[in-house]
Amino acid sequence: MNIFNDDYLVRSEDYAKIMDSDVVPWLKAREHVLSVPGLYGNPLYCVSYDAEEPRGTVVIVHGFTENAFKFSELIFSLLHEHFSVVAYDQRGHGRSWRDRGIPDPSMTHVGRFSDYVSDLKIICAQVLSAMPKPWMVFAHSMGGAVTVSFLEQDQDFFSGAVLCAPMIAPNLKGLPSAAAAGVCRAEILARQAKRSPFFMKPYAGHEDFDTSCATDPRRFAWYDNVKFAHREFQNSVPTSRWILESIHVTKQLLADGAPEKISCPVLLFTADQDSSVLPGPQKQFIDRVSRHQHVFVPGSRHEIYRSENAVLFPWWHRILAFLRDPVSAVKAGDGQ
Repeated sequence: MNIFNDDYLVRSEDYAKIMDSDVVPWLKAREHVLSVPGLYGNPLYCVSYDAEEPRGTVVIVHGFTENAFKFSELIFSLLHEHFSVVAYDQRGHGRSWRDRGIPDPSMTHVGRFSDYVSDLKIICAQVLSAMPKPWMVFAHSMGGAVTVSFLEQDQDFFSGAVLCAPMIAPNLKGLPSAAAAGVCRAEILARQAKRSPFFMKPYAGHEDFDTSCATDPRRFAWYDNVKFAHREFQNSVPTSRWILESIHVTKQLLADGAPEKISCPVLLFTADQDSSVLPGPQKQFIDRVSRHQHVFVPGSRHEIYRSENAVLFPWWHRILAFLRDPVSAVKAGDGQ
């Protein structure tokens, strides 16, 4: 049996072996690693890949506590489907710059959410601008919020955008946003902005699949071992400032007239069993975008890209079809 499916996703039961022996070395041989001066000159780890006979370029904007490497399987598929790729670690994540005064490397901090957006603009100006057009974006979770903010400010830059379980509003585990904001403000006043609130626990080693954002135990186990072995990938919890910024971003993304400014086709996926972000604000946002598809993915948790094959394969196949022709894909979907 072929170890990959028709879209070059890993079909094999021995997922970790294929990733470590085939996918990662193949990507390593083709990557161009850059250190890009982000906002205020703070360095961002960035990697680009040149596809043969490229159809265009996809920039990957990862989510909270993630990094570019975590998307290796998707990057492998994109390159085989003739899409060049740009991916980077957002500030405070992975191999990119981290603010001083963070007591634990598993804590994830940002001074202002807009700093993420400024960094994306810099990546586009300094790296993506030299890559083949059309330019498109695949963004997950927090990266979705960053990308939506970018799109609302620069409506014509991308030819198409895929939003995978975007963080239009975070799920605060049942805690009302006003209460969570109050706790975080108190922490900040106590000069604890760069520490996690008392109810958050830092990275403590191997994680639990049952409470994870993945539904495929093989994909979960592979990255769980990668994370365990690499200290720079052990982002796990937000600081008080990050939580407060994530709460405030919802109002900005859903402001009067903001989603209506987006002119490129947008494909948004809502996960069936998402405990990390709220589905309602996703619908509020996407219904106001002029050209869109909104797709509900049964049998998925927050990280749809780490679903079992039966969910992952058709989901990714639909994304590839969108990337090949975003305008036609949105017309065919008629907003649904």
